[in-house]
Amino acid sequence: MKRLLPVVGLGLCASLSASAFAQQNATIRWMTGNTAQSVQFANEVAQRYMDANPHTIGGEEYNVTVEIIQGPESATDRYALYLQFFQAQSGEADVLEIDVIWPGDLAEHLVDLYEYEGAREAAEEHFPAIIENNTVDGRLVGMPAFTDAGLLYYRSDLLEEYGFDGPPETWAELEEMARTIMEGERADNPDFTGFVWQGEAYEGLTCNALEWIASFGGGTIVSQEGQIEVFNDQAIAALETAAGWVGTISPQAVTGFQEEDARRIFTAGNAVFMRNWPYAYSLLIDAEGPVTTENVGVTTLPAGEEGGTPAATLGGWQMGVSRYSSNIDVAVDFALFATSYEEQLQRALVVNNLPTIEAIYEDERLLNSPVAWFADLLPVFQSAVARPSTPTAPRYNEVSRAFFTAVHGVLMGTTDAETALGELEFTLEELTGLPVAGGAQDVASR
Repeated sequence: MKRLLPVVGLGLCASLSASAFAQQNATIRWMTGNTAQSVQFANEVAQRYMDANPHTIGGEEYNVTVEIIQGPESATDRYALYLQFFQAQSGEADVLEIDVIWPGDLAEHLVDLYEYEGAREAAEEHFPAIIENNTVDGRLVGMPAFTDAGLLYYRSDLLEEYGFDGPPETWAELEEMARTIMEGERADNPDFTGFVWQGEAYEGLTCNALEWIASFGGGTIVSQEGQIEVFNDQAIAALETAAGWVGTISPQAVTGFQEEDARRIFTAGNAVFMRNWPYAYSLLIDAEGPVTTENVGVTTLPAGEEGGTPAATLGGWQMGVSRYSSNIDVAVDFALFATSYEEQLQRALVVNNLPTIEAIYEDERLLNSPVAWFADLLPVFQSAVARPSTPTAPRYNEVSRAFFTAVHGVLMGTTDAETALGELEFTLEELTGLPVAGGAQDVASR
């Protein structure tokens, strides 16, 4: 273990002077998200760690200062910033929040947490599938901080008012409900819309579009077996359906929305449905506006057709440590603290992020909290659809960019779904060298 000091003999221990254990000062920098909620929680985590000073790390005592760096809101932009750091071998950030799709691509720039005391034991507490995702060639390059999956938020009061028994089970039902409620609400609120989601050309659109396509039975872009499966009738139908929302049940501007854009419209009382991550629920707790937990429900996203299977894209973030940090031992210690049982529980209660430690879902503090519903949706999170980061590594980000660019063109009306996906299939073949799945033969024009 890198954090264990070698002991040559008892005489050496006896001869160590008191000065050898003098407290050292260390500063580490943690790059987080930039929403007000994430920054506030990050500061609370950092303060709890600093309140526990001094920390004994590798046989030495440290007074640690944790500084927060706000990263870009877009995951795509944050990934690009990390690449700048790594290419310059910069220690600008010691501890990095790593998206679930990045471990394979960034592994060479991150330390192996298994080489540090306590990491292997900590890893055993987390969902095995996420630890496996974060392990590259036997090296654990990220400790899970929280997991995620796309969810459907809906105005329960409006559904009841307009005579609907519950949330939609299919996308067609969502369209019908949205149109009916929009027609009624726009009499008094011309800004009211039906459904808000993430339509900008970035990683968030990959998540949304993967949910649409998978829910129609159109595959997952590239299968886990390494076959391209993006050009088929079901995928085309899914994108045609979503393109039909733009300017009808969704505002024209949805093609420029990220998570916070959608959330602001929904929480202002100007939409009946929203696709978002679980974090958005926490902002409804004790809210004073027209939308609170009292009139909002959360459920699985709709299926493509009646009797079909809903799909939710797997998300989540990990804590990684840059190999270019000048305080690696301290940074690892902090990363283990920030992803521990108690900190994940607090993150669940405060930020509504889903724990990666299964035991937390049975903790009475969670079950007696406003996010007790986490336990009810646990099967959704456990069976969420993974993006094809493993079969396309180390080219996933290029694959995703090609995918969300093609989808965005369909949403904007600059191309049709069949043309876009046919061209995308060729692009992915060239980019990855992977074969095309047989399902692509469903498209008559192929």
